[in-house]
Amino acid sequence: MVSPAIVLAFVPLLVTLIIRYRYHFLLLYRAVLVRMVLDCTTGISREERAFQYLLTHSLPGDPDSILDTFDHWSSRVEYMSNIGPKKGKVLDRLITDNAPLTVLELGTHCGYSAVRIARGLPLGARLYSVEMDECNAAIAEKVIRLAGFDDDTVELIVSPSEEVIPQLRERFGIERLDFVFMDHWKRCYLRDLQLLEGSGLLGKGSIILADNIIFPGAPHFLRYVKSSGLYQHRIHQATLEYFRGIRDGMAELTFIGTK
Repeated sequence: MVSPAIVLAFVPLLVTLIIRYRYHFLLLYRAVLVRMVLDCTTGISREERAFQYLLTHSLPGDPDSILDTFDHWSSRVEYMSNIGPKKGKVLDRLITDNAPLTVLELGTHCGYSAVRIARGLPLGARLYSVEMDECNAAIAEKVIRLAGFDDDTVELIVSPSEEVIPQLRERFGIERLDFVFMDHWKRCYLRDLQLLEGSGLLGKGSIILADNIIFPGAPHFLRYVKSSGLYQHRIHQATLEYFRGIRDGMAELTFIGTK
């Protein structure tokens, strides 16, 4: 039997850990436990619940209303890891300042960031958004169309990113990517960046913005970016979307040329 004195000795450590990681415990509760309960009790997915909320609380054809309603859902109703309004301002500024004509998004999820990108694109620009999960892609398609964007502005590609990137030139006729937004599996960031390099679709001045490079994190991606000599890079310090207490960041890369 464990001595009470030994148990008591660990109490301060336990309390310290709970206090230090309280936001992470809250994230676990909101993002995992609440979702599991609601999936069981409602019989539909979190993504479908979010879309139903958009249908009843937002204005069709109004991207700002769609985004505001999504933000309210994710912060007040049920957590969903969109880029969110604060980090979204970095994305907005880069789209506005650079006016890209051909944009690639890796990780559509429910379409939040696709709507955010599409609303800032110049006339004649096109966003290719890649999502490997068919169920999420079906929701994203409805969200993007609800916001008022047709297939000429946002084309949704349902396939794994490692299969799509090598086909972008031949299948979609893309000669150059002006802007790439990465918000899919973090372990795929480095692989897909190198696929983009190998495809020849990155030109001098092409911009890549990668989300969540601190939490959950993409350390191999960051090390490569800093050591490759191919990019000018900048880290935008932030907090996790809808969670002030968890540190996060975005990496902004500008392609400067081949090795």
